[in-house]
Amino acid sequence: MPRAFSPTYRLLAAFSLAHAGAVIGYLPFLSLLLPLKIDRLAGEARIGWLTVAIVLGAATASGANILFGWFSDRSVARGGGRRGWIAGGLVALLLSYAAIAVAAQPAFLIAAVLAFQCAVNAVLAPMMAIMADEIPDDQRGLAGGLLAIGPPAAGAVSAFLVADAGRSEAAQLVLILGLTVAAVLPLLFVRRAPVPSPPRAPDPAPAHRLWVASIARLLVQLAGGALSLYLLYYFQSIAGSVPPRTLATRVGTLLTISYILPLPVAVMAGRLSDQAARRTPFLVGAAVAATLGLLAMAMVAHPVVGAIGFVTYSVAAAVFLALHQAFAVRLLPDPRHRGRDLGLINLSNTVPSLLGPLLTWALATPGDFTLLLVVLAALTLAGGVLIVPLRRGRDRPSLRA
Repeated sequence: MPRAFSPTYRLLAAFSLAHAGAVIGYLPFLSLLLPLKIDRLAGEARIGWLTVAIVLGAATASGANILFGWFSDRSVARGGGRRGWIAGGLVALLLSYAAIAVAAQPAFLIAAVLAFQCAVNAVLAPMMAIMADEIPDDQRGLAGGLLAIGPPAAGAVSAFLVADAGRSEAAQLVLILGLTVAAVLPLLFVRRAPVPSPPRAPDPAPAHRLWVASIARLLVQLAGGALSLYLLYYFQSIAGSVPPRTLATRVGTLLTISYILPLPVAVMAGRLSDQAARRTPFLVGAAVAATLGLLAMAMVAHPVVGAIGFVTYSVAAAVFLALHQAFAVRLLPDPRHRGRDLGLINLSNTVPSLLGPLLTWALATPGDFTLLLVVLAALTLAGGVLIVPLRRGRDRPSLRA
């Protein structure tokens, strides 16, 4: 059988498509439809209700990811698999979207959002564990790079929803759900035999390394959590007399570039890390590049330099996060608890959305983001430094971390 049609490559295609579908399932809703619906239901109280939805939703997502990862672990231990949980998550997603569509009070909408977060993570948690179960070590860098497909795909869906303003809310939710189900379904039917777990040398503190890796991921993502909501304000602080509407359009274009450009770079870096059988140099290099991008934003108050710095950070952080997923799989202390442990690592994806705005509030002013950006640069570099002692070369010479 040609290599391109091997079971591993079919699984890689189905896995990357399913992950993109899951991102489409939550990102357009949380970033676009939810704020609009809260605005309609809550009016002047919209900021408070949206904050409640974001904070409680992030907490629910964190707990649900761990829980459904553990549930899928139990299914594997009993001789079953993880795909049944993904299918159940899709059904739950349908029900949660229906609840969101009929919600007529802010409190009911918040409850529906929490159910939505549980459903999305019932899909995502087993899906990421399948990467550890079935994708070989020498293909996990490529698999991690392919995870970068999700944000631009979701961004394209969001742009389509904005362009088609006449579409009803229910129709928008149906469109998102249809795309999600269509993208995830192939993974339910494409599979390969589990990858044998490599023998490990006696290890006194595997959990310690897992937590350190999670903290490193969190530190690199903090800047994204801080800048994603306040990027327009940053450019207002350095753009001088550019009209607000013009500046908003430029920032929108910059965000689109920051979604699309990381995809080919992350895929290439992932493949190169597979071929080099080392991930640590790529992770550290990505963290350093992300740090330089943030420092450029902090030190040179010019819109062009700020845009280049932000794109540099976005691309480098995307490479770091993509390769970190493959890197973290090698640190999991027990194959029997992969779903649960990957759920714990997922905390590093949700916590930045809570800490980032707090850092911005504490360190930035409407006219000056310098201190915030310097602190974020230092934290990003610290995330790269934390990766260095986690190399696992002694476990398997053919694929060192």
